[in-house]
Amino acid sequence: MSISPGMQLAEEPGSIAAETRAATTIGDGGRLGRRAGRRRGLLGRLGLNLWALVIIVSSIFPVYWMVNMSFTPSNQIISRNPSLLPLDFTFKNYITAWTREAAPGQTDFPHALISSITVGLAVVVVCAILAFLASIALARFAFRGRVFFIIAVLVVQMVPGEAMMFTIYNMIDDWRLMNTLLGLFIVHLAAVVPFTIWTLRGFVKGVPAELEEAAMIDGCTKAQAFWKVTFPLMAPALVSTGIFAFIQSWNEFLMALLLLKGYNLTLPPWLNSFQSATEATNWGAVMAGSTLIALPVVIFFLFVQGRMVGGLVNGAVKG
Repeated sequence: MSISPGMQLAEEPGSIAAETRAATTIGDGGRLGRRAGRRRGLLGRLGLNLWALVIIVSSIFPVYWMVNMSFTPSNQIISRNPSLLPLDFTFKNYITAWTREAAPGQTDFPHALISSITVGLAVVVVCAILAFLASIALARFAFRGRVFFIIAVLVVQMVPGEAMMFTIYNMIDDWRLMNTLLGLFIVHLAAVVPFTIWTLRGFVKGVPAELEEAAMIDGCTKAQAFWKVTFPLMAPALVSTGIFAFIQSWNEFLMALLLLKGYNLTLPPWLNSFQSATEATNWGAVMAGSTLIALPVVIFFLFVQGRMVGGLVNGAVKG
């Protein structure tokens, strides 16, 4: 039987031509699938980046608006069409916030700043020492009551400070520490120590005890092994918990308002008194005061951030 030139032979299953055509089809489909996957991955990453940008802008914009209003004249702040940029740039609001007393008999900003720095730094130092020693005891040693102590630390964190407000007030009053920075320091210290102990305990448990044993084999005593090997590895955790303790003390408002008055006010209650001291609130000065309150925290974080990164690098090298 003759086959005309226009006719094509049917490819038998399993023939070389059929396998080649099938492989080509699969290869084309695989490439299309990979392209579609890359396209979907690109769109997914783009969507996540846009969502992250929205979150960042939403978080930063209130801070930017506070700074913007602090440089804006008061008569423009209450305008129906506020400007996104301080066109009539002025430092008058900062001068007012720095020099003016919150109210008759109340402190001014410099004295409130000194009080907040004193209490905050004292809380950081004492909290770091107490929590550091307690975390080592809980992570490295077995003693009677250890589990109960850990549970007690968690339970204390679950109780809101407002529930103990009147009890704390009576205790500070009985100790004759009302309207003193020492009384506020004790309250702030008691508030941040449990969380700091819990955090540092987890970090100490993450440092292998074999590192100290290896140092002791090399001739170090137990104390030398701890300070030369374990302690540098814990430096980032100490810095992180120190930042937490400082910010908690710096921003605490309720107990400071309850325990302090007059010239012993810290910055949060000073700002509240400054805002309510005038018949017509000077919002430009209030925003300037808020900016001045936030600035030391930013400076403190920038200062310790490099030390925290340095501690991480040193720990990685020594580990």
